[in-house]
Amino acid sequence: MDNNKNNNYLILGLTAVAFFGMGYMTNNILGGGKANTSAARQALDNPNAVANANNSPIKPMDANNPNTVKTDPALATKMEFAESAFDFGTLKEGEKVSHVFKFKNTGDKPLTIANAVGSCGCTVPQYPKEPIMPNAEGEIKVEFDSKGKEGKQSKTVTITANTEPAQTVLTVNSEVIKLAGKDDKKSK
Repeated sequence: MDNNKNNNYLILGLTAVAFFGMGYMTNNILGGGKANTSAARQALDNPNAVANANNSPIKPMDANNPNTVKTDPALATKMEFAESAFDFGTLKEGEKVSHVFKFKNTGDKPLTIANAVGSCGCTVPQYPKEPIMPNAEGEIKVEFDSKGKEGKQSKTVTITANTEPAQTVLTVNSEVIKLAGKDDKKSK
C-alpha cells in the first residue's frame, strides 16, 4: 500500500513540474520572457523601447486566448503586401511548390515579424528574422507540400508583427489531383 501511495505522490509531483514548465515555455514563446528576445529585435529606433518582458511591442490581448494579440501603438508600423493570395493552380499529389510574397514597410518604425505560422504542417513559411527598416522591402516564402492532399486546397499563413492589426493573413490555393495507381493498397 505504501508503494501505491508513493507512486501517487510521484505522479502528482511530475504533473506539477510539467504544468509549471509549460507555463514558463508559453510565457517565453509569447514574448513575455527574455528567452524570446534578440539584439536585433531590440534595435528599434527608440533605444528605450527594448523588446523585453516589460515592454514587448506585441502582447497577448486576452490571457485565455494567446492567438489574439495587439501592438504597442508607440512601436507600430505598417506593412503592405504586393499580393495577399496566390494560386498554385493544378498540382499532382505529392508535388512541393513555393511562392514568395513581397512586402514593404510603409510605416516610420522598424518592422519586426515575431512569427509566421501555417494553418497546417503542409504549409511552411520562412520569414525575415531581422527588423525591416522604414521604406525597405522584405519577403516571406511559403512552401506547400501536396502529399496526402486531394481536391481544392486553401491554406493560410498568419503573420504576427508590430503592425496594427498585429496579425496579417496570407493565402495559398491549389487544386490537387491524385495520380492513377497511387491509391493506398490496404489489403493484398
